Amino acid sequence: MAAVDGVFQYREGRLCAEACALDALAAQFGTPLYVYSQRAITDAHAAFTDGLAGTSHRICYAVKANANLALLRLLAGLGAGFDIVSVGELERVLRAGGDARRVVFSSVGKREDELQRALAAGIHCFNVESEAELLRLNAVSLEMQRRAPVALRINPRLETNTHPYISTGHARAKFGIEAATAEALVQRALALPGVRLIGLACHVGSQLTDTDAYAEAARALVALADRVEAQGVALEHLDFGGGFGIRYRDETPPSPAEFLAAARAALGSRKLTLMVEPGRALVGAAGILLTRIEYVKPTPDVNWLILDAGMTELMRPTLYNAWHGVREVAPRAAEEAAVYDLAGAVCESADVLARDRRLAVRAGDLLAIMDCGAYGASMALSYNSRPRAAEVLVNGGEARLIRRRETLDDLLAAEMSPD
Repeated sequence: MAAVDGVFQYREGRLCAEACALDALAAQFGTPLYVYSQRAITDAHAAFTDGLAGTSHRICYAVKANANLALLRLLAGLGAGFDIVSVGELERVLRAGGDARRVVFSSVGKREDELQRALAAGIHCFNVESEAELLRLNAVSLEMQRRAPVALRINPRLETNTHPYISTGHARAKFGIEAATAEALVQRALALPGVRLIGLACHVGSQLTDTDAYAEAARALVALADRVEAQGVALEHLDFGGGFGIRYRDETPPSPAEFLAAARAALGSRKLTLMVEPGRALVGAAGILLTRIEYVKPTPDVNWLILDAGMTELMRPTLYNAWHGVREVAPRAAEEAAVYDLAGAVCESADVLARDRRLAVRAGDLLAIMDCGAYGASMALSYNSRPRAAEVLVNGGEARLIRRRETLDDLLAAEMSPD
């Protein structure tokens, strides 16, 4: 697993995050606990900036991957922009000190109030995904006496080598505008007084493990841009989206530089800003989920480890059958090892985080579930009235609580009892 290398490694028999021992963090903050490495995020962002050196560019972090305010503030300080998909994510970016002028608003279903708030905030661009949305945005802009900057998000109709639930650029996907109708919609946009066309965008899927579809989509987007500009339209940027994969198990995804080389090659010498929207690639390997074994439960068919974390803390295995590495925080002798399935306490048979893992553990031991920085906390649930876990950011030997553990009072605060 990529996350074990570098910032998550064993020191004197204990797994650490940077210079912080995970068992010490569990004692201080409790479990389940998300732990993030500041150095891993900083290094990942640097890999993108280095890969785009010499090219006019903007890196817009996909907030949906992990929307914690402290991580957004860290990325804003590194110069990142932000890709949002809701007004809630916009408010998070603004409260974290992010610059609205570096925000792009994606999403196939933007409400009128969301368009109004984003327009009032002065975001950089709306990634428009349908003619109906374009017309709604035009009407909102005229009512507010504004002119909205837009890019048309194109559906390139490409199949990708990823899970169907995170493939976004195929023929039956709900996302984007059909390429065949894009040029007609460009002309429609140019005739609308409330919008200003400044770019084109695409996104083919998430957790991409090769550059083929990404490069093909980039070439198609550039070709469309050439045809649009030949009609006298002056575009400012091309947004090649995100989806850059990381290594969870035995994948060998290209580096950010290799993905970006494909985009840069497609762009060539054109004087357009190149925009990308990494999420998982910036935070995925930077986080782990720390959990304690509540029970060891052997049965004739399966040896179960029942954890204090479950699908409420990590939905990906349940939703995508995703694989995450598991490591003992303080490994025991090898002769104690056995093969286990790992489950949580949620009242669903699908609440299984890992299967067939050989581990040397006992009840009460701590485990680290690796590569949980993306789509861990951001997809967490309070199902079964389980309060959400705390989050900690590690910087060298310092650990800072960046989200306190939710309480039952927090869960009930918005509810009202009948008279």
